[in-house]
Amino acid sequence: MITGGRMGRRLAIVTGLLVAVVTGCAPAAPQWREEARMALDKARREGADTMLPSEFHSAEDALLQGEALLHQEDVERADEFFRLALMKGEVLETDLATEKQRLSEEARLKAEEEQREQARLKALQEEVQRRQAEEKERLALIQAEKERRKKERERPLPLPNYHTVKHGETLPLIAALPDVYNDSGLWPLLYRANRDQIRDPKRIWPGQVLRIPRNLSREDIAEARRYGQEKPLR
Repeated sequence: MITGGRMGRRLAIVTGLLVAVVTGCAPAAPQWREEARMALDKARREGADTMLPSEFHSAEDALLQGEALLHQEDVERADEFFRLALMKGEVLETDLATEKQRLSEEARLKAEEEQREQARLKALQEEVQRRQAEEKERLALIQAEKERRKKERERPLPLPNYHTVKHGETLPLIAALPDVYNDSGLWPLLYRANRDQIRDPKRIWPGQVLRIPRNLSREDIAEARRYGQEKPLR
């Protein structure tokens, strides 16, 4: 009969042997799996899956093939694919940095080009505004000159201060002229201003140069009308 102590020792030995057998038969863990997964996770966080989709999917395929081989317990071949995925991830990281730098430079150049275009458009707009202002000023000057000439044309000519007697004219006819008094009844004004050469208001001769009084007062005009009515020329 086997004692309890011996049975315990035998059980411990068998258990140890089983553990050794199980441990010896278990496949070794892949060396590059975690590093490859970390590299691809980092690449994904930095946008490699959208910026460099072809390169990212190539590295991801290598990782997935490694996972498939590991599931088949082909650790050695799986680790080769994990190593390949890691290498592609490292290349992807370099390419991603280059691509970001390229895009950054492209954005910088685009911004500079937009600034130059904005400056060009601003200069063009200022030039158009300057020309419009010059044209507006030119048209204003032309209009002002037209207005000046129009006023000159409309400005009445200065009234003459002398009149040369023509054949058939009389003092009333001369007084009735528009550029004299436009009123025949004011002939006494001419008579009084030219008494040095007119003795009889009924008799004047062609060629005589008569003075035409200007700046007359109301009293002068009223007195001339009264005199003409009292002594009309017939």
